[in-house]
Amino acid sequence: MVPWPGDRVEAVVAEHPERFRAMPMVAAGVGLRQGEVFGLAVDDVDFLGRQVLVRHQVKLVGNQVVFAPPKGGGTREVPLADVVAVAVAERLRGWPAHEVALPWREPGGEPTTLRLVFTTRERGPLTRRHYNVNVWKPALVAAGVEPTRANGMHALRHHYASVLLEEGVNIRALADYLGHADPGFTLRTYTHLMPASADRARQAIDAAFSREPGVSQDAR
Repeated sequence: MVPWPGDRVEAVVAEHPERFRAMPMVAAGVGLRQGEVFGLAVDDVDFLGRQVLVRHQVKLVGNQVVFAPPKGGGTREVPLADVVAVAVAERLRGWPAHEVALPWREPGGEPTTLRLVFTTRERGPLTRRHYNVNVWKPALVAAGVEPTRANGMHALRHHYASVLLEEGVNIRALADYLGHADPGFTLRTYTHLMPASADRARQAIDAAFSREPGVSQDAR
């Protein structure tokens, strides 16, 4: 897995119709799975607390669209960057959230109503097929990106992980943000993206031996 560079992400975002432009921003800036983006409700976005609660997804069970918990079943909190908050706020300003009622977990499940951030023009829930065919793939083509399986929307989640690792976010925190129950899985998936440790090891030893015995760095 090779993460997309930032310029490719920006190009694909720019080629989205304005109505849906915040969707790849949420995927790349919060690390949500596609179904979690579809299931994002207004009440899940805490603009003041600068975080997103991930607690719903839209999924297809048989031929029925339902609401369900995120993969793994638990709610998670993810930091909300300012650039993503602005994108979501602009989306809601131009296209207010709409209430959508779907069964919970399975066809015939308890009806659940959520005020979704992203809906179709008919104010219904977005589905993988509708979005991928009508929005995602045309945006890829317009941005000069081959519409292959490897270039699905999940690529934005990998980009999110690569950016956080490059900036030094630890594996435990990244696993929590991505909704991985096992940090070992996160490490195995993204270990090749972690900054090279060899130079850091050399720098650490050089720094340790450059200190004068009994004298702190601050006192030098």
